[in-house]
Amino acid sequence: MSENISSKIKIPNKRWIHIIPPILLVYIVAFMDRTNIGFAMAGGMSKELGMSSSVAGIAAGIFFVGYLFLQVPGGQIAEHGSAKKFIAWTIIVWGILAILSGFATNVAQLLVLRFLLGVAEGGVMPAVLTIVRHWFPSEERGRATAFVIMNNPIASIITGPLSGFIIVKYNWHYVFIVEGIISLVLILVWLPLISDRPETAKWISKEERDYLVERLDAEQNCLDNSESKKASLKEIIYNKTLWKLVFIFFFYQTGVYGYTLWLPTILKNLTQTGMAQVGILSIFPYIATIIGLFVFGSISDKTMKRNRYVILPIIGFAIFLYLSVRLQQSVWLSFTMLVGCGFFLQAASAVFMTIPPAVFSGEVAGGATGIINALGNLGGFIGPFLVGLLMQTFSYNVSIYSLVISLVIAVIITTTLPKENEKCENPALQVKAENTVKS
Repeated sequence: MSENISSKIKIPNKRWIHIIPPILLVYIVAFMDRTNIGFAMAGGMSKELGMSSSVAGIAAGIFFVGYLFLQVPGGQIAEHGSAKKFIAWTIIVWGILAILSGFATNVAQLLVLRFLLGVAEGGVMPAVLTIVRHWFPSEERGRATAFVIMNNPIASIITGPLSGFIIVKYNWHYVFIVEGIISLVLILVWLPLISDRPETAKWISKEERDYLVERLDAEQNCLDNSESKKASLKEIIYNKTLWKLVFIFFFYQTGVYGYTLWLPTILKNLTQTGMAQVGILSIFPYIATIIGLFVFGSISDKTMKRNRYVILPIIGFAIFLYLSVRLQQSVWLSFTMLVGCGFFLQAASAVFMTIPPAVFSGEVAGGATGIINALGNLGGFIGPFLVGLLMQTFSYNVSIYSLVISLVIAVIITTTLPKENEKCENPALQVKAENTVKS
């Protein structure tokens, strides 16, 4: 029926304007508060608080230990309650914690606050991905998720110059305070703009609502008749594919956050410049990230080959990360390789996050995404800590090579994933299958 609707009239696309921008804005600010510690470390925090490289790595990564706790509840609340209200309360709490981080006077205080910030932000991503799943059919989900994940590079583009300016003008304390205040203001944008589902949105046209409800129902019915049909959240804990997805995301995030949180320090050591210049240079890898997200997200939607377009960006990331070390005798050539890393950095994330809704039914997809995001994001703790520890114990080169190895492991595991369920992901094949059953 959804095919009949879409063939007779042009379906309005207001969902792209009403849903994506507020989600994108929320996660831009969340990512700023998550990663600005990298600039604080390079801008005097490590020295003032007496942190070694390994302790600084723990401070940068302990966020992801706290990040574990609300992942599954966040997905469940979003599926069975209101993601809009849940995220609203989250924004207030994480904004306050981000501001308090600027008042830390010792390592213990900083570690506690970073841990609690992780707890506060932990439920946001599964809740956001549940909203995306409620608003965008499978053939649009790669692009929609890519736009959401563009928060990472956009936030990094903003965070670099802003944090560099604040440090030069004031000190590292104000990086947390100023950017935490920005978080609290965000609530004024989130509440009036977002809607949980098409059925409850007042701004949506009847044509768009009918199309989305019928298309998403057909997609869900197809999944309900597949292998995952009536599995509960407890039952999918024993699902091999779930654990493959967890380990892929873990090793991938180890590489991503090992690169992201140490990039300011890497750039400072590579170029021997001040923090203002480092802030400007850090923009370029993330401009490349935006392009990579859009390119791979679009191609994966057109081909529906999700596994392939998880593998290719991770391989590209690993190669350019390796070359950034091998070519570091030439500052600008090595910097070019770091920009190349940026192109592939998050491209696999957008495609990867379309896989859980295609594997698990709607009843458990939010919780499954929470499990994957929670355990996988422990790589966000391991990556920064591993880089700091190996840099202190051995050398910069060894620390970066460890990230390359982690990315290679992620690629190997991805090759073992089951093939995509094309009937459920491709609306044309879905309609064809339904017509065959009816006849």
